[in-house]
Amino acid sequence: MRWINVEHTPEIKGNVTIPGSKNSSLALLAAALLTDESVTLLGIPNISDFRVICQMEKEIGCHITIDDAGAVHINPNSINHTSFDPKKSSSIRTGYYFVGALLAKFGKVSVGYPGGDNFVSRPIDQHIKALQMLGATFTFHEDYYEVEATELRGETIYFDKITSGGTINIMLAAARAKGTTVLLNAACDPEVSDTAILLNKMGAKITGAGTSTIKIVGVTHLTGCTHQVIPDRLIAGSFLMAAGLATGSVTVNNVIPEHLGSCISKLQEIGIAIVEGDQSITAYATGKLKATRVRTGMYPGFATDLQQPLTSLLTQAPGKSIINEQVYPNRFNHVQQLARMGADIDVRNGVAFIKGKTPLKGTNVHVSDIRAGISLILAGITAEGKTTITGIEHIERGYEDAVAAFRSIGVKINVLESDDVSTEDLLRDVL
Repeated sequence: MRWINVEHTPEIKGNVTIPGSKNSSLALLAAALLTDESVTLLGIPNISDFRVICQMEKEIGCHITIDDAGAVHINPNSINHTSFDPKKSSSIRTGYYFVGALLAKFGKVSVGYPGGDNFVSRPIDQHIKALQMLGATFTFHEDYYEVEATELRGETIYFDKITSGGTINIMLAAARAKGTTVLLNAACDPEVSDTAILLNKMGAKITGAGTSTIKIVGVTHLTGCTHQVIPDRLIAGSFLMAAGLATGSVTVNNVIPEHLGSCISKLQEIGIAIVEGDQSITAYATGKLKATRVRTGMYPGFATDLQQPLTSLLTQAPGKSIINEQVYPNRFNHVQQLARMGADIDVRNGVAFIKGKTPLKGTNVHVSDIRAGISLILAGITAEGKTTITGIEHIERGYEDAVAAFRSIGVKINVLESDDVSTEDLLRDVL
């Protein structure tokens, strides 16, 4: 098995080049199927979710190649069916994008239920409602569902709850629907805008992406193009937080600072000095952290994906910090593992109460999802001794090489592997 060891690192300093956005990439890879011509995507991170998407697309006849420079070339003109392996499509969260991308072209798509990180549930009710309004019908089976539509027609759709995945999925479906679709209470995430930019390059007619009202005028044909994915704001935010757990500084390069506005403001409030460049951000440790209150929300609010790394940072801020998780109230699987390291955190009804300036000690901990894994790495930086982290396949779903990235800023971290050590050996006192 494989695991990560993190040792106490009192001083960090260095630069990290931020890869392309995971959340944006998974949408772009599906969006490329809307055309019958070749689409080239630049900056797609080579993470495990990407490899699953490639396998799924190849299994339906799509032609995908990756050149020596890392550019992903997708040619969907040879797709011969749209029934995805339920097990494979349920291993990721965003399999539903294939419904939006393929329904107008093929009239029927079957795919497994959303998987990936499970925060008790990843509801797709808003996807279902919106697609039904466009003319789709659903048939639900035990481990997969089928969506059919003789024709998709534009409609005005109000999302009862802001949903980034739902906004992107319906934008994909509406791009080749007949007539005009208007999305109200739409998500404003940069990843939504990135997907709209790609679609418009392909010939779609989308306006308003990045606002709460998006208008899509359906077209009958889309063309190929080349597109560069935006940087991953969530990875960037996590590395900026690392600066507060040790002396020194961290510079993240290849970022769009305005995508990190709420994160930057909160880190400055906590006591981390921030200097912004055109495409870089540097975080400096001041040695004077402060407790704070955080309420997660949809963009431009504080991202739920940064809540878990922030929890580790706040264990070292004197006083009591409060995190109100309003996007996924059950997203606190990391708290039990931090408690094993000595953290004093009480979670009640989606709210974490964190007693700060608590000494952490290295021990065996287990990763349950991507951001929880980064949370435990950050905790290991400040913990006394060695922290052993299992379940690292979850980290690899969102980070191409997290270990190398943390080592580049001076963190004492390594990946270890041994056939003589079983998962049970390391997890016996963890789970």
